[in-house]
Amino acid sequence: MDSEKHRRYQTAMVSTYYPDTSFLDYIVMPDGTEQSYGSDLLTMLLSGKVFMVNSRRRNGLILFKRYHAEFAGPGAAVGGDYDRDCRGALPIGNLSLLNPESHEERQKAYLIRRQWIRLIKQITENPVPAQRVQKILDQFEQYFPPEMVTQLPDEAFALLVGVLPQTVAILRRLGSEVDGSFDD
Repeated sequence: MDSEKHRRYQTAMVSTYYPDTSFLDYIVMPDGTEQSYGSDLLTMLLSGKVFMVNSRRRNGLILFKRYHAEFAGPGAAVGGDYDRDCRGALPIGNLSLLNPESHEERQKAYLIRRQWIRLIKQITENPVPAQRVQKILDQFEQYFPPEMVTQLPDEAFALLVGVLPQTVAILRRLGSEVDGSFDD
């Protein structure tokens, strides 16, 4: 009888798993609108050409990969081989992408991109999901105006720090009142 229950459970799992389905086809923004990621920006990033996020502006990109997201802030390289696996891009602020004018400028942009990746990695090393979310929200609110951060979708933050979008939604709604005791 146990094996019969087990078999039913396996069948249910197989029948409800859709490996080709991705919510990255569109993301529902906090205001209820849907944002598509089939944009000119994505086409530009996938062209193979290297760009860098303008370091003189408070702007950046959340780059959606298959199972995670990366943040490329001011000064960071984007495009080229680095982002061939990019499935979507969400600009933050008044995005300005520049062409690196020299080899040195390109190298510096790659180093800055690595620094942004390391910052997010440090946040994701925290084993408590609620604390990861709170830390990424704090980081974004330190750099961008809070009203801009509130417009970013829960899914973007979830993919940046490896939590469920519901965890981000709860923390945004309740703020720091959450004790961090729930798990993803």
